[in-house]
Amino acid sequence: MQAVKRVLAGHPVAAVARELGIGESLLHNWVTRHRLTEGGGALQVEQAAEIARLKRALAHKEEEAAILKKSDGVLCAGIPVRYAFLQTHEDRFSVLAMCRVLDVTRSGYYAWKRRGESPRDEENRRLDADLQRLYNFHKGRYGAPRLTLDLRAEGWRASRRRVAKRLRMLGLRAKAARKFKATTQSKHGLPTAPNRLEQDFTAAAPNRVWLADITYVGTDEGWLYLAVVLDVYSRAVVGWAMAERITRDLVIAALTMAVWRRRPAPGLIAHSDRGSQYASGGYQAALELHGFLCSMSRKGNCYDNAAMESFFHSLKVEQVHDRRYRTREEARADIFEYIETYYNPIRRHSTLDYLSPRDFENRKAA
Repeated sequence: MQAVKRVLAGHPVAAVARELGIGESLLHNWVTRHRLTEGGGALQVEQAAEIARLKRALAHKEEEAAILKKSDGVLCAGIPVRYAFLQTHEDRFSVLAMCRVLDVTRSGYYAWKRRGESPRDEENRRLDADLQRLYNFHKGRYGAPRLTLDLRAEGWRASRRRVAKRLRMLGLRAKAARKFKATTQSKHGLPTAPNRLEQDFTAAAPNRVWLADITYVGTDEGWLYLAVVLDVYSRAVVGWAMAERITRDLVIAALTMAVWRRRPAPGLIAHSDRGSQYASGGYQAALELHGFLCSMSRKGNCYDNAAMESFFHSLKVEQVHDRRYRTREEARADIFEYIETYYNPIRRHSTLDYLSPRDFENRKAA
């Protein structure tokens, strides 16, 4: 024990070992065992303190990363805009971290707060609250153009530029697009029809031109296929069907729903791609039964059915891409909700002067 005490007092291990006539390695072992048993408490405290420090540092880095992501664009704005961001997000982030990320001082921020809100600040605060509410209502699908129209419908006289600026300040942005593959299988020997539209996606009245196509949605159970019929006049989805297999019955079911809903007169142009489902005898017989004229896109030309591709793009970006469906039934319910309770009655369509399909038809019929 005296040998260990001498080493702990600062004497070299080699000198103490030589003085007492013991091996250096043995003395090293004694010192190590003593430190682990007698001094273990202090060592554990030191280690715990270091771990706590590292955890705090990591938490600060994560918080700063979250602030930076949320404040995208605010750093390029003026100091008052940065102060407004701090005030808006005080309940989520620490003021110290936000000041560090946005390169402002706490003293300057608190001085700004003490001066009180100007009329413009107070108006911006109310505008931000309404913007956040509308953004949440549309589930992040709307950007500045459509949100500006929603605000004006509620009585706000805000420009698109101002709305875009407030969205940046709030760290809000519309959902981003992702690519998706086509499902067309046109390598078949079935008869095809001429292209009667030639990329003219206009109609003088409802139920004159319908578009049809198929897309797919991934689930944990496998693919769910969606067939849609779209009225060119109002871009309304007039028929749809979903199944786990991509067959002619799927596209016939979507067409049958559209006919049942709209009761169109003979002579309607039913346009689709050259997929085997649309070229099948069963689908062609259904068109003939109702007196519809079949039209088909040119082989491999997605622009010939661009309006339908646009709908699928909106569906995938706004409803599907940020979700994981565990079952096909879960996907069915979600897609039904998008089409029937949002897209047709509410979603503003740029082609329709930013009216929803239902509002466009009602306004034209009035």
